[in-house]
Amino acid sequence: MSKQLEKIKALVEKREQARLGGGQKAIDKQHARGKYTARERIDMLLDEGSFEEFDMFKLHRCHNFGMDKKQYLGDGVVAGSGTVDGRLVYIFAQDFTVNGGSLSETMAEKICKVMDMGMKMGAPVIGINDSGGARIQEAVNALAGYAEIFERNILASGVIPQISGIFGPCAGGAVYSPALTDFTLMMENTSYMFLTGPKVVKTVTGEDIDQEHLGGASVHATKSGVTHFTASTEEEGLEMIKTLLSYIPSNNMEEAPRVECTDPIDRKEDLLNEILPDDPNQAYNMYNVISAITDNGEFFEVQPKFAKNIIVGFARFNGQSVGIVANQPACYAGVLDVNASRKGARFVRFCDAFNIPIVTLVDVPGFLPGTGQEYNAVILHGAQLLYAFGEATVPKVTVTLRKSYGGSHIVMGCKQLRTDLNYAWPNAEIAVMGASGAVAVLQAREAKAKKEAGEDVKAFLAEKEEEYSELFANPYQAARYGYIDDVIEPRNTRFRICRALAQLATKRETLPAKKHGNIPM
Repeated sequence: MSKQLEKIKALVEKREQARLGGGQKAIDKQHARGKYTARERIDMLLDEGSFEEFDMFKLHRCHNFGMDKKQYLGDGVVAGSGTVDGRLVYIFAQDFTVNGGSLSETMAEKICKVMDMGMKMGAPVIGINDSGGARIQEAVNALAGYAEIFERNILASGVIPQISGIFGPCAGGAVYSPALTDFTLMMENTSYMFLTGPKVVKTVTGEDIDQEHLGGASVHATKSGVTHFTASTEEEGLEMIKTLLSYIPSNNMEEAPRVECTDPIDRKEDLLNEILPDDPNQAYNMYNVISAITDNGEFFEVQPKFAKNIIVGFARFNGQSVGIVANQPACYAGVLDVNASRKGARFVRFCDAFNIPIVTLVDVPGFLPGTGQEYNAVILHGAQLLYAFGEATVPKVTVTLRKSYGGSHIVMGCKQLRTDLNYAWPNAEIAVMGASGAVAVLQAREAKAKKEAGEDVKAFLAEKEEEYSELFANPYQAARYGYIDDVIEPRNTRFRICRALAQLATKRETLPAKKHGNIPM
């Protein structure tokens, strides 16, 4: 055998060795936990045969605590490029079979290389996390590696989409990278995220809690809002990432992929003409409205289990990707609160950063009152939603279905926040507050006098409420001043939105020159 063939054979053997990560025994352990390996996950996500790997032969440079005897080719992370539905993406997947996926300086270098390439090429970066955290043996070098990754997360924010899949442990400083990315997906029962683990919590606070209840997928999906999606199987999780990518562009200079639309844009939905209950205080399901107006009734929801009083997610109108923000009357009457405000604000800002038009469906009676909300800074969080809508320069279309009262009317994409087209259904009530509340304030003195005189106060207040409703609890007062561009028949909502988006396709709007704004936090 020639020297060249010998070297080629050695290369092939090295590649096979690198692909085994921490070895077959470690791979078997990973499978026994019900988890796939880093390479298996990449293969499932990317188009077949499209993966181009970087730094397969990279080795760590640590010699402390016997680490020189624990050398594995690739050093605990698989990184490279590939395609999803033919579109370029960059990807890294931590390999738990190598030193528990713990992050070393050289691992960070591999991840940073992928992120730099993503920025250079204008392509999304997907990170699959499955790691025991910083490699303790490397001390400050491992911490420096994390900080290098975080800085790239920050610089890439708003330039290329960043998606994090949490497919195992993610603890300590490691959680900051997913928190800095645009979307996070967690695996139910096999992943967790927290800054300090159960043992530290027990020592410091005395709380006795396990990993799942401290930072499992269900906690972050329902209570903290840290994760945007959860999946019960890894296959489902990777399919969700693919679906998400189909709705978003590759970078901030492009538009989202447009798909062929077979759903007529002038399709009328008669059910919308009767969807609102006669009783204005009775709930209905906003999901029924969304499915009635979007292409083929499809809707990809973001954070479906968190702050259910507001709905956010992606849909298409005439094949065009759109972000939907909608109040949900079936949950807390659709009121805005701390969590709903920050959920909505972050989604609006993502859409604006990546040229995705925003359709807002409004039915909001106000902000949730109480000390719990005020002490948790509902003012600041409500201002975040206000700021996000006001800052957004993408095409914006707002449809008011029923209630739109007070401050909550303003923050939900009103005309003064530079929304391009504002429509309302005939039942819309756009006012400072509801009729009963308004009359209680406006007629308080006269009602008191009538009560003292022994007159029928109930009948008096009912009459005044009816007067107020005729004057203000309708869309025509707002339309009179041009705050509503048109009052539309509910069944025509899909057609009007499609036409509005077509009209706004060439919209050009810029913000005043500045380094950046100071969003209320």
